[in-house]
Amino acid sequence: MGRLALFLVTACLSVSAMAADVIKGERQETFGDVTVHYNTFNSTYLTPDIAKGAELIRSKNQGVINVSVIKDGKPMLASVTGTVKDLTSQSVTLNFKQITEQGAVYYIAQYPVDQQETRTFDIKVQTGDKINTINFNQELFPGQ
Repeated sequence: MGRLALFLVTACLSVSAMAADVIKGERQETFGDVTVHYNTFNSTYLTPDIAKGAELIRSKNQGVINVSVIKDGKPMLASVTGTVKDLTSQSVTLNFKQITEQGAVYYIAQYPVDQQETRTFDIKVQTGDKINTINFNQELFPGQ
């Protein structure tokens, strides 16, 4: 599972391979003393053993969103929920699951990517009694 942590940290902090437009290399939002890192990519970028360890489906038509919450340089437990909408405003609920490893906590969810299009992500991160929202658009492509 340590390789999963390394991969997810790399994916979370790198430029998404699924973005056609230029995005900032490190996708993050800061809310007071809490920083939320997030990224999304096609599940085919996961190796089979990492996908299996995280119980994710590897498919050219499945995307993955990865969220991590950091406070004072350390991973923080949170409640992460969200949706992804297509251009017709059809919404898919993101069912995040928590992955905890030595020194790392990640929240990952999958969603369908049937065709090339721009999607709108709406992510809510609750830490204690505070709920912070991240909204972003990303152009997605089915994998190869």
